[in-house]
Amino acid sequence: MPSFDIVSEVDMHELTNALDQSNREVGTRFDFKGKDASFELSNDSDITLSAEADFQIQQMLEILRSKMVKRGVDIKSLKEGEVQLVGMRANMVVTVQQGIEADIARKIVKTVKEAKLKVQTAIQGEKLRVTGKKRDDLQQVMALLKDGSFGVPLQYDNFRD
Repeated sequence: MPSFDIVSEVDMHELTNALDQSNREVGTRFDFKGKDASFELSNDSDITLSAEADFQIQQMLEILRSKMVKRGVDIKSLKEGEVQLVGMRANMVVTVQQGIEADIARKIVKTVKEAKLKVQTAIQGEKLRVTGKKRDDLQQVMALLKDGSFGVPLQYDNFRD
């Protein structure tokens, strides 16, 4: 039976490249000259933005988003934290979301069931497996999910006929 997996993954190599480009741009931009501002990736899922002021953090966030878009990384995978002012520094932790959370997975399953397509959807950890008798039904599910807004970027892997 044909099947495919619904996943939400970020290409960490491209994310690292986007961070490197962002650091380079912050180092060369006129409004950041002489300022101590940087991006840092920690434990593969947290990006720490640090600068001297709150407004600089917001500018840095826009730089990061633009570099991620240019590298083909979906910015919906970023979950921004609060700006923390510590002494003369401002820090923000941005989390990169990997995998589909259980409540979002249930929402996706409900959306597929409401479409009344002849497919079965099963939650398997941080991904979903969609199985059906016809390839066309699976392609309709893909089109349905591309139109939906679930708050995380969705990719379709492991299509088997």
